[in-house]
Amino acid sequence: MKDFGDIFDRIRIRPDKEEALRNRVPECAWPGCERPGPHPAPKGRDHEGEYYNFCTEHVRRYNKSYNYFKGMSDDEMREWLEMNATGHRPTWRLGENAHAFRASGQRPGAGGFRHQAMWEDMHELFGQRAERARPKRTLPGNLVKALDRLGLDETADAAAIKARYKELVKRLHPDANGGSRATEETLRAVIDAYQMLRKAGLV
Repeated sequence: MKDFGDIFDRIRIRPDKEEALRNRVPECAWPGCERPGPHPAPKGRDHEGEYYNFCTEHVRRYNKSYNYFKGMSDDEMREWLEMNATGHRPTWRLGENAHAFRASGQRPGAGGFRHQAMWEDMHELFGQRAERARPKRTLPGNLVKALDRLGLDETADAAAIKARYKELVKRLHPDANGGSRATEETLRAVIDAYQMLRKAGLV
């Protein structure tokens, strides 16, 4: 017989899949079954995180008969399902538990966040420094006069300007004054001021 040396030593034989599975996977937990059990199945309600290992045939049987709520009353089951919607954590309606925060004596942190320790605002981007650093709006003199004519200051926003304009037009309009033209000039000045603010993009 010829000596082939190390030629056949390099030939690899595929391992038997069932044998490898048997060595790697625990045995089926079904009584009397000795096949490998690669399929985990939950043990039940009082054993969360624990699993049986079954073969394919027995995991199907087990799943058909498995009932997590076995032994629970209808009320207990309903309560469990409601609590499951929030991950079994306590909840309350919006605004209902606000007094608990105030009673705890905590003050809102930077930017209104309640739990200061959860994050650190190193550059004070969200805190009081950000409020102080926010640039104030500076307006040219003609726009300041237009706002003054409406009885507003420089801090007025678009909604406040519109509301004030509508109020003044209703009050100064001749139809509201019994046809009197005494307030006509004031009304014209209010309309001109509003038009100027609108052209400037403040409304």
